[in-house]
Amino acid sequence: MIKINLRRLILLLTVSTALLTLTYTFYASYRTQRSLLMEQAMETNRAYAIKLASSTDHFLADAQRQLAYSARLLTPLMDQPAQLVAEADRLQQQNGSFNSVFIIRADGTALAAAPRRPALTGVIIDSPGIRAALKRRQPMISEPYIGASGYLLIFISQPVYTADGQYLGYVGGAIYLQEKNVLHSLLGENYYRDGSYLYVVDQQRRLIYHRDPKRVGQVVADNPAIEAVIAGQTGNLQLVNSQGTDMLTGYAPLRRTGWGIVAQRPTAATLQGLDGLMLDVLRHTFPFFLLSVLGAWWMSRVIAQPLSRLANTAQDWDSPHAPEQIRRVRSWYVEAEQLKRAMLAGLAKIHQKLGRLNQENITDTLTGLVNRRGMQAALAQWQAEARPFAVIALDVDHFKQVNDQFGHDTGDRVLQYLARQMRNGSRSNDLLCRLGGEEFCMLLPDCSQETAIGVAERLRTRIAATDSPTGTPITLSAGVSHWPAGGAAVETVLKQADKALYKAKHNGRNRVEAALS
Repeated sequence: MIKINLRRLILLLTVSTALLTLTYTFYASYRTQRSLLMEQAMETNRAYAIKLASSTDHFLADAQRQLAYSARLLTPLMDQPAQLVAEADRLQQQNGSFNSVFIIRADGTALAAAPRRPALTGVIIDSPGIRAALKRRQPMISEPYIGASGYLLIFISQPVYTADGQYLGYVGGAIYLQEKNVLHSLLGENYYRDGSYLYVVDQQRRLIYHRDPKRVGQVVADNPAIEAVIAGQTGNLQLVNSQGTDMLTGYAPLRRTGWGIVAQRPTAATLQGLDGLMLDVLRHTFPFFLLSVLGAWWMSRVIAQPLSRLANTAQDWDSPHAPEQIRRVRSWYVEAEQLKRAMLAGLAKIHQKLGRLNQENITDTLTGLVNRRGMQAALAQWQAEARPFAVIALDVDHFKQVNDQFGHDTGDRVLQYLARQMRNGSRSNDLLCRLGGEEFCMLLPDCSQETAIGVAERLRTRIAATDSPTGTPITLSAGVSHWPAGGAAVETVLKQADKALYKAKHNGRNRVEAALS
């Protein structure tokens, strides 16, 4: 049996440990950065889809207001052809909202059209949008359909009534979904060179806007983002689209039409910069790794005698008992003592790095509070110890208005300000958590529900009386519960605190409500 000499054994062990640590740290950093980039991309797409859905809704509302104004002007003019033609021209040329405008009499006869089409004037026009407008006799945005011109379009109409309620007809505007107009420009501003784009679908899952005009009119099936958005949901997810491309997607519905806007970016484009970043990290780390290997090689040369106990202990390098076993080794000469100290120092560094990674894993980066993962770990430990605790669920009132009015940077400072106030009003062993957004939680071990209510009330009062980063005070709503509560599970107690919080919101906000025992 071939035996490896001690110098080679120490060198192999040191290099392997350093390489393992380097690899694990590199991999953990890569996975963390990858997840963060993907989550940020999906959230950005979701926010963009919401913004564009709102802008499109505003555009459609403006178009309806233009037609409503015109309908009021047309009431006394329905028997004046020249005035009708002038009004149709004005609407069509006013701001590019409509590709064409029609004024239709109650029997379906076209009284005027813009652009001017003499062949259409005085005849009955038959199309789905025109028929629907005549039938409904109320403001309407039609479903997308193929018009007589061969274009995929939507038709927006406004009825014309006399003062005594007599229906005279309507004025309507057609928006061609494959042609240039304000709507097309509004949706077309989102194209990026990195492959990001958006598309719009109607309730029949048909593409009514796409950066590739050839795809407009196609029906897309088996797409989870489309299924969610036409159901009225807002959100984000990762999916493989109908073209086989892995995408990071955000989506939001339009309130007026039920359409869905889906913004997406290729996953590969999102992660493209990550590879370069990790290569830079590797380039900066590798020289240190080489220095560590050289140092281990030098140390192995000065060791002249076998140190069996140290070698055996080194084989269990990752054991939690390894430091204690090394300390028990009787290092009766200088070289052994140096190796002993070096191994202990190496273990300490590994534990320090692992501890730092673990701490980052359970800490909210914005506020420094414990995140949901850290909260769950603490609750599991307290439950195992049968240690009673109180729960205070907190939520900033009208936080969306803070972001909308002052911007997300100020919103972040408001969250940090709240975290400081929570620390100032808590004990050293209390667990302060941010669960996401403006949702916070305080876990008070060995604390009764009555005491917790007092803590929550003091925090609420202090926040309401102190200027926040917005320049004025904000307010909080809070719900309080306690565990154990009649044998209820920890998850039930957390839900009870949430219900009490929702009750506080419902009862007017800026108040504290307690869960029923």
